Amino acid sequence: MADSKVYMDYNATTPLEPEVITSISEALTHAWGNPSSSHDTGRKAKAIIDGAREHVATMIGAKSSDIIFTSGGTEADNMIIMSAVQHFNDTYCKQVKAHTGQGDADSQMLPHIITSHMEHPAVNVYLEHLKDTGQAEVTYAPLSPTTGRLEVEAVLSSIQPNTVLVTVMLANNETGIIQPVRKICEAVRSVHRNELETQKIFVHTDAAQAIGKIKVDVLELGVDYLTVVGHKFYGPRIGAMFALDLDSNVTPVYPMFFGGGQERNFRSGTENTGMIAGLGKACEIVYNGLQEFANSMEESRNYLEEKLLSTFGERVHFNGKFSSSERLPNTCNVSILGEGCPGHKVLARCQVLQASVGAACHVQNRPSAILLAIGVQPHIARNALRLSLGRYTSKHEVDAVIEDLKNAVNALDAEG
Repeated sequence: MADSKVYMDYNATTPLEPEVITSISEALTHAWGNPSSSHDTGRKAKAIIDGAREHVATMIGAKSSDIIFTSGGTEADNMIIMSAVQHFNDTYCKQVKAHTGQGDADSQMLPHIITSHMEHPAVNVYLEHLKDTGQAEVTYAPLSPTTGRLEVEAVLSSIQPNTVLVTVMLANNETGIIQPVRKICEAVRSVHRNELETQKIFVHTDAAQAIGKIKVDVLELGVDYLTVVGHKFYGPRIGAMFALDLDSNVTPVYPMFFGGGQERNFRSGTENTGMIAGLGKACEIVYNGLQEFANSMEESRNYLEEKLLSTFGERVHFNGKFSSSERLPNTCNVSILGEGCPGHKVLARCQVLQASVGAACHVQNRPSAILLAIGVQPHIARNALRLSLGRYTSKHEVDAVIEDLKNAVNALDAEG
């Protein structure tokens, strides 16, 4: 029965908080005017959008003028990468051509972007498109098998004279490992550039998995760009992007859409007032309750891991649990060892647990590329389950999941 199901796929998406639903409903009911209109109905909608922008900014320690609303994380990630590429083409190539006197210099140089194989497809698939179409060079810096992270040294060793962007997620969606984004920013800022190199290397972090689980502050991190995704923290399926000192043109942003000039010409299209209102409320809830949420998730996650060990013993292998790395408080990536227990088969046998073997946007019956990239052996990676807990996951629900997993594994073992 549906009521007996236990959802542990909160890294894929979250339900809406009741207060968020109320905010959306009230905005759609009472602020349905066009925010660009000058009459009272339009001004009411604009005021809601301005208030939501303040809530987003406050949550991540930013200025409201540095926030642009988007349709979601994919648009924000694409827009940020596109902006870095266009900035390179508009500035660096022209500078080199002027310095060298080579009229075709700009046609021979491509922007260089550093990333890793753990990024969301909104980053890596777009980068592959840019590479395949001859618009950019891309380096996939190796992940450390001893920390599961993209370490500073790997980034620094990948920098080239034409490097314009480093993009690294703040927390991995499969392992929960928190990446050293602040240290990467500090290291990148210390790189000396000469006149024939890009004068600034921008740093972008997709904070989709981190927001609502750990503190996220753009000034502490030192990033130029950051991606916000509402449906990962009990908000609606829209997003926002942060660009440092946007109004002063310190961080370049180029529009992907052209039209009515909404969002200060950065993102044309009549604003989705209801969803923006919901995103603002979700951000306000995170800002006011983060520590409580984090403590609750960590307590339940730790209890889950204790129960897994006591139930399955030496068959349990935690993927991405390194003593030297911090994890999100809600994420457990675990393999139950055994030839007949690949993750997708275990989940298919479960009657209670709703979870994934990895990111929801990846193939569910193959070993995770992210786990393989951090050194997990293929026979272990193929058995992986990503169990991601929510703000209100209870120990009673954990107990039900453990019993469900035990029954599923016993059935698969019996099949031999």
